[in-house]
Amino acid sequence: MRTFYLTAALSLLLDQVAKILVANYLFHPVVLLPGLVVLRRVQNPGAAFGLFAQRNLFLILVGLLLSFTLLLAHNRLKEAPAFWRTGAGLILGGTLGNLIDRLRLGHVVDFVDLGFWPVFNIADVAITCGVGIIILNLLRER
Repeated sequence: MRTFYLTAALSLLLDQVAKILVANYLFHPVVLLPGLVVLRRVQNPGAAFGLFAQRNLFLILVGLLLSFTLLLAHNRLKEAPAFWRTGAGLILGGTLGNLIDRLRLGHVVDFVDLGFWPVFNIADVAITCGVGIIILNLLRER
């Protein structure tokens, strides 16, 4: 179970530290890799791809429900393969990272801009990687 909680805590910590740094130091876009990666602070009032914009209460309830579900499922995760614990931990950490933003600010802070994709943050990466780890391992098991 340590994997689940450690992964969740680490992804949450990285997300929140990055967002604090962005809030305190990123006042203008910073090009990291020309034509590929720009750090740009954006206030996202919705979910991925701008879905449910201005539906903060709904997104808070979804985040709380998902977080509580993952925490309640931790007994089942004890017997699950490591990829379940790692994937679920990433999903929990990312969900909590964006939930904290919604509760504290009323929006999510996004800052990684690839130009061809909506601007995102570390919490989004954690959620996506967590889901990807679970799906890829389930497919591999079959």
